[in-house]
Amino acid sequence: MSNPMTDPSDAADPGVADPAATGPEAGSAQDEVVAELEETLQESEENDLFPYQAIVLTSFGGPEGPDEVMPFLRRVTGGRGIPDERLAEVAEHYYEFGGKSPINDQNRALIEAIRAELARRELTIPVLFGNRNSEPFLADAFREAAAEGMTRLLSVTTSAYSCYSSCRQYREDIAAAQEELRAEGQEVHVDKVRQYWNHPGFSGTNARIVTEAVRQRMESSGSGDAPHLVFVTHSLPVAMDDTSGPGDEEGNLYSAQHTELAAAISREVSATLGVEVEHDLTYCSRSGPPSQPWLEPDVNDHLRELAGRGVTDVVVAPIGFVSDHMEVAFDLDTEAAETAEELGIDMLRVPTVGTDTEFVMGLVDLALERAAQARDEDVERPTWPGGEPRPSICRPGCCPNLRQAKPAACGSD
Repeated sequence: MSNPMTDPSDAADPGVADPAATGPEAGSAQDEVVAELEETLQESEENDLFPYQAIVLTSFGGPEGPDEVMPFLRRVTGGRGIPDERLAEVAEHYYEFGGKSPINDQNRALIEAIRAELARRELTIPVLFGNRNSEPFLADAFREAAAEGMTRLLSVTTSAYSCYSSCRQYREDIAAAQEELRAEGQEVHVDKVRQYWNHPGFSGTNARIVTEAVRQRMESSGSGDAPHLVFVTHSLPVAMDDTSGPGDEEGNLYSAQHTELAAAISREVSATLGVEVEHDLTYCSRSGPPSQPWLEPDVNDHLRELAGRGVTDVVVAPIGFVSDHMEVAFDLDTEAAETAEELGIDMLRVPTVGTDTEFVMGLVDLALERAAQARDEDVERPTWPGGEPRPSICRPGCCPNLRQAKPAACGSD
């Protein structure tokens, strides 16, 4: 990676002529290097992604082999007092897939898709990869950037909604990684794109994918009847949902965002296909103790309820997730699929947005939007559904950590 911010007087840079050299040839070589650096800096400033020098795809992480499963789970649950016996039960889900989560490979594919979209738009900026809970860790990504002189970074997260675990916890881990580098004498500034649950690149892609799945079911059945739509997202403790959103608002932003998007997609399906579509929002991946209330209904329980009402055709849409990672591969493609089969329900699971071109274009649009904001420019911030985009700089008290207050980056508190 080149460093457009390199000081041309830095003799440690082998590409810079020794200022102690004399003679017209040395002076000419040094002038050429200075001119090249100035041109590179000018191009950087003219880039629509200026002032950012690199994009960091920021994700949850996952084990890439059996030996990594338990250390990964201990990092994820650190500070919660969950015994290894309970973690071992969760680990079995990973062992069923060879001890490897699909999430890292999916994120690498997403990074390549983002790079291709940036190249298509003639935007030259590196795209790095940093995880919260597994290699490559965020601090490693920031350290890699700093080593190349890139100290103004933009985080694009793989989490679209607003709550502690899908927004503020990312911000806490960004802040912790910054502090780790600061202790090493390196400083990086990090901003993030807004939560994009209702950015058309995400919401519109989901609407199209779900519509096509319903169309497919109607054509294959030949009855002309629409299947029942079951939207799925990750469950949370009720207390976390209650406090999702800024501290001066009503809360429950996480469940409200999913409810609004599910309803909007259902209306879009009905309007496009000319049928009435029933839908429900359900949850998966509950992991807390039985005494702690979590968001319900569980997708498996809801499938049983639908079967009791005589429903036999279901389309399951995991709108809460960006890729087909473990919660999708195990909770839906394994457990929910087995439940549906037992109940005699014909179930079709809709793909996540993954590396869909429309979604990838939306992520680049979000990066451009944030860069324009950083330059104090007025910028259009499209939304669907709803008319209110989430702020790129989180407001005070937003989605608090209910266990322990920690520093969080990319916010005003």
